[in-house]
Amino acid sequence: MTGMKKTRICSFALLLLVFSSAAHASDVSDVRSMVQNVFEQLKSGNYSGLYDVLPGAARNRLSRDRFVSSLQRAQDFYQLDRLEIGTIKVNGNLAVVDTVLYGRVMAPIQAEGKIVAQQYLVREEGKWRVATGDQSTLKRFLADNPGFGKGFKIRQPQIFMKQNNKWVRFNPGR
Repeated sequence: MTGMKKTRICSFALLLLVFSSAAHASDVSDVRSMVQNVFEQLKSGNYSGLYDVLPGAARNRLSRDRFVSSLQRAQDFYQLDRLEIGTIKVNGNLAVVDTVLYGRVMAPIQAEGKIVAQQYLVREEGKWRVATGDQSTLKRFLADNPGFGKGFKIRQPQIFMKQNNKWVRFNPGR
């Protein structure tokens, strides 16, 4: 192989690496933006808009009216304040985002609270869809892509309440 051919092959390989990194960075940015957008819609009560970002399977199982009314009933119990977005992992058409949601419980007691949870997104038809509450879509994807779970640990959400200026894990069984 001539020096010129080696240079072209190395240049091509470098170009592919740069393109791959740029595509991944774009995915991470798109996922971050979607998670932030969903939080803002939840916070402002735009539940009908949230329905549009659910995966198709979830929209097929649940009507818009039922989805919106269930979220409207819950809004009397809590108020969201802010969101922290942590690590974002993207693999093909699935993304997992570590988040902390801060807010206030309004009833039956008043208290500060936070939820430490992973948000799950699936890409359908080129758009990221939020599958966090749609366990059947998530389980199906993980079953079809067993290697994805090796890169991170899927965790159940944890709820904390502030007591004496300290976060205490909420245990509903107590």
